[in-house]
Amino acid sequence: MAIYTLPELPYDYSELAPVISPEIIELHHDKHHAAYVKGANDTMEQLAEARDKDQWGSINGLEKNLAFHLSGHILHSIYWHNMTGDGGGEPLERDGVGELAGAIAEHFGSFAGFKAQLSKAAATTQGSGWGVLAYEPVSGRLVVEQVYDHQGNVGQGSVPILVFDAWEHAFYLQYKNQKVDFIEAMWKVVNWQDVARRYTAAKERAHNLLLAP
Repeated sequence: MAIYTLPELPYDYSELAPVISPEIIELHHDKHHAAYVKGANDTMEQLAEARDKDQWGSINGLEKNLAFHLSGHILHSIYWHNMTGDGGGEPLERDGVGELAGAIAEHFGSFAGFKAQLSKAAATTQGSGWGVLAYEPVSGRLVVEQVYDHQGNVGQGSVPILVFDAWEHAFYLQYKNQKVDFIEAMWKVVNWQDVARRYTAAKERAHNLLLAP
């Protein structure tokens, strides 16, 4: 039985146009995201078989595959909800996301500084990866991470709350090789209500993180 399942999109394929075309959304969700779900499930089955047979010759590759596919599934599941057709701008107190806006200002100096850092992190990933705004529970701060593939270069324990997909499959059909243009356009569809909910939830769960004395 599959452990992981492909979540339904919270909108139809055309919701994010013209920032992201319906064709890209359909291919990205139905093919690429689905492949990560299948990869995670297949790897879990292979690990179960390795345990049953006590055969560990492929353990390094299997663990790497699990991290890759599972992280891809998790990040994409956040990605779809991080966007909305009537989003964009910046988080403001009058829109009910003042706590998030205040944290961004506190931890990055200003929204402009945060936007510049996340944009650069996403646009300058070498090869495939993501730009991520994450809640770092040890310091209680928001941090920007430049994630390679789906799982590399990540601070352990950090909770992603806003993710920008910088893999070519996220934009190439529409933006060609202009990754910078795609990242700039992404700011027009950010769902700050969703990001704010994730920020609140991450803070509330932070006390569950166990640290060595």
